[in-house]
Amino acid sequence: MGETVDPGPVSGRAILGQTLKVLREKAGKSLGQLAEDTGYDKSYLSRLESGERLSKVTVMEDLDSYYGTGSLLVGHWKAARLDAFKDQYKEFMKLEATARIMWKFSPGIPGLLQTEEFARGILVGAQTTADGEEAVEEQVAARLGRQYLLKQKPEPEVRLIMDEVALRRPASQGKTWHDQMLHLEAAALWPNVTLQVLPFSAGAHHHMNGSLTLLWQRDGSAVAYKEGNGCSRLIEDPDQVLRQRLSYDRLRDMALSPSDSLTFIRDVLEEHRS
Repeated sequence: MGETVDPGPVSGRAILGQTLKVLREKAGKSLGQLAEDTGYDKSYLSRLESGERLSKVTVMEDLDSYYGTGSLLVGHWKAARLDAFKDQYKEFMKLEATARIMWKFSPGIPGLLQTEEFARGILVGAQTTADGEEAVEEQVAARLGRQYLLKQKPEPEVRLIMDEVALRRPASQGKTWHDQMLHLEAAALWPNVTLQVLPFSAGAHHHMNGSLTLLWQRDGSAVAYKEGNGCSRLIEDPDQVLRQRLSYDRLRDMALSPSDSLTFIRDVLEEHRS
């Protein structure tokens, strides 16, 4: 009796591609007909089905609507986007997706609040390979997909502290930066988001070289995640998580109040306009 060869785990992107193909064939559509019906390029749709590309989540929303499949494709897309990240970050993202409370500090504009063009500008600089453009688009799509977390029901309670340096290093394109600042201004008014700025006047602090995230689940369990200097660490030990929470509390004490932070953002926006 021959041995069975384990093909290994199937990627989320492959499952999404297979689902797209099955739905199209079940609807009796060719790739050409689907392209004509939806307005998406035929070769682009083909690459989605083969698992070669990761689309923006809005494409999956359109196709869910087209096939009448509720949020089936969006659900598969959420799993597929994890393929764009490293293993430890994947575990963090799974926890982030189910967290009821999020506390985050970022030296730059937090990924959860980046506009598409601003995110693209940051990610382009990190790509040096021939296939860099395609890799950038996949990472942009995955990053923007994380922002769905802020709108899911029930909405998580989110506190974001960002260093003033984030507001003093503009994007290379004026319109990109203007749109990003407007987005921050709008986000500061969202009911489930508390946005604070840590000003230069607060002086040196203990998280100048990296970001910190704290997540609480519905059952009260918590983890911390740190990134900086080219490395990352997921912290699950309760004592260490508590230390990170106290560390975050110190940052919050140093930061401007939410209302003063909104005024600060608006002042920077006005400076840019001038």
